[in-house]
Amino acid sequence: MENLKRIQNSLVECDIPALLVSEIENVRWLTGFTGSSGAVIVTPSKASFITDARYDVQARDEVKAPFSVHIFATPKTMNDEIADCLDANEITAFGFEAVHTSYAQYQKLVEKFPNHKVQPAPDLFGPLRMVKSEAEIETTRRACKLADACFDHVCRLVQPGVSEYDLGLEIEFFFRRQGAKLAFEPIVVAGERAALPHGKPSERKLQAGDLVTMDFGANLDGYCSDLTRTVAIGEVTPRVREIYDKVLAAQEAALAVMKPGVSAATVDKAARNAMGEDAKYFGHGLGHGLGRVVHDGGRLGPSSTDTLAVGQIWTVEPGIYVPGLTGCRIEDDVVVTSDGIEILTHSPKAFTQF
Repeated sequence: MENLKRIQNSLVECDIPALLVSEIENVRWLTGFTGSSGAVIVTPSKASFITDARYDVQARDEVKAPFSVHIFATPKTMNDEIADCLDANEITAFGFEAVHTSYAQYQKLVEKFPNHKVQPAPDLFGPLRMVKSEAEIETTRRACKLADACFDHVCRLVQPGVSEYDLGLEIEFFFRRQGAKLAFEPIVVAGERAALPHGKPSERKLQAGDLVTMDFGANLDGYCSDLTRTVAIGEVTPRVREIYDKVLAAQEAALAVMKPGVSAATVDKAARNAMGEDAKYFGHGLGHGLGRVVHDGGRLGPSSTDTLAVGQIWTVEPGIYVPGLTGCRIEDDVVVTSDGIEILTHSPKAFTQF
């Protein structure tokens, strides 16, 4: 229960007597619960997990001591059970996750708990979740290995006449067959549509001269991978090849400067400098934190205030997108180590033609 202890230490540091945790990924991170509905009340010395009767057996199997497990059933509600847990533990004041709570949800809390002091808490989970344990890193390695296997598999289908949609479906089928979920809906875009950074697969068929960008990831045992590769269909024009080479150079430049203590903005700048004038076609940040969700805490970008630290996992994904012509993105997942980085994704990046 290392994660629970880390949060309890944060409560002491921030002088928060109790915290209501309702954001489901934070609940899962704390408890190991894999269901879709749950909450935790945590104090510096105790922790209560709450869910409904649908998850009775599952919760008792997955959520272990020192958590106490509380199950409610209709007509009782989650807030009813929370109230009972607060009273049983003589809690009269608690914080809520302000960063994940809407104003309407806050109003309901105030109405439900008129005799309690309800106050917004700072984001305690974000900074903690950015730094992964060895177990979390190992699970991410396995998710990345599965993404690499998917790329190898789908490349066997890349040829003129195959549609973007067909490739997208095959990516999804591959992950499902391996017992994983999609980390996000796959992006498969070709030719002029490759200039859409988040374009959805269409019925457009691959044709000679295209670049094809495929962006996908697995959610395996609660942790995500995120891989992008761009390949060519036959011969491409010199300008299209130049775009690919600049994107690859940009990623290599960014990876070369990544180590503990380096600012996220510095990493982003290294990539843009390597693109030269084509940096004007790079309209998004260089990367993001990766973890229980594909866009986890932290950003690599020009305005980011984050600093690289040991145990963080980042995506590094420069791209050039020229409207009406083509686009290209290359992405890897990396973990920051004591002396640099470990690249977790290993699919080939050399310019490849099919």
